[in-house]
Amino acid sequence: MASLKDVAKLAGVSLMTVSRAINAPDKLGKETYVRVKQAIDQLNYVPDVSALKIRGDRKVPELIGVLALDTATTPFSVELLQAIEKTAQTNQCNTLIVNLFDDKDSEQAINTILSYRPSGIIFTSMGFRQVSIPSKLHDIRLVLANCISNNIKAASYIPDDYQGQYNATKHLIAKGYRKPLCIYLSETILAGKIRRQAVEQAWQDSGLDLDIIKSYHLNLNLGDDHYLETIDIIKHYFDNKSPEFDVVVCGNDRIALLVYQVLLGLGYKIPEQIAVLGYDNMVGIGQLFYPPLTTVELPHYRIGELAALHIINKLTDTDKHKIACPLLERASL
Repeated sequence: MASLKDVAKLAGVSLMTVSRAINAPDKLGKETYVRVKQAIDQLNYVPDVSALKIRGDRKVPELIGVLALDTATTPFSVELLQAIEKTAQTNQCNTLIVNLFDDKDSEQAINTILSYRPSGIIFTSMGFRQVSIPSKLHDIRLVLANCISNNIKAASYIPDDYQGQYNATKHLIAKGYRKPLCIYLSETILAGKIRRQAVEQAWQDSGLDLDIIKSYHLNLNLGDDHYLETIDIIKHYFDNKSPEFDVVVCGNDRIALLVYQVLLGLGYKIPEQIAVLGYDNMVGIGQLFYPPLTTVELPHYRIGELAALHIINKLTDTDKHKIACPLLERASL
């Protein structure tokens, strides 16, 4: 990689002249500036940002650090990182994303990101969850995106899972569905608890008997392998018998994908015989269901955008910001 000294030698000028060509070109004569610029282009020289920071150069773009807990390792919440990067670029900021694979063993990743002296750090996670923030980050401008923490006061931007599920349930009730089979995520994760509570509250608020559905509310066990439990659940209730249900409420779109396969394989028509409601609007998949899946959209892009703006605009609140999860009405209801 070419150095400042290499550029000076090729252009036949001093190191100071090269520095001025980069940082204050108006202070150089046109001929000298062109000579230095040609040397820079020929050598593909890139200024050392860390050196500029040491000199206190005000033209150095601010850096936003991102600690991404599983966020970049799956397709489900990568939009969050895209939003952070695009928002930073739009506001003339740089980003440095460092992946975390275990929030309990993150010292190396944190040291790496702090060594670049970011103006703030966004801690993100795949799947809304509670995280423990390491002590090294307690005195840094920190924003939580798609997660919350009990061991630090920091602003957080999270999906409003409760309202999203509540509104979706009220919608299917308004359309006349009264016999739902609900297959939720594990009760050990926040979304599993919140979405189940929202369904039950919407049912009660509509003046319907909660006991009718409590027997048919099922939570999957924790872990990707347990998604396949959905197949046995659907077959148990629908194989070779008249269904007792008019709609399947799914904890997320991955569950809905399995529900579709089993129902269609058993010869049921969606939504004519059995309707299906999803949750997430899974990236790359949500619009490929046939018939198209009615689902609730997780606002990952908006969460990332607002988290980045929190750092860029130097906001100081430590509030929990709940971002709306809109219902996307398609053909499965």
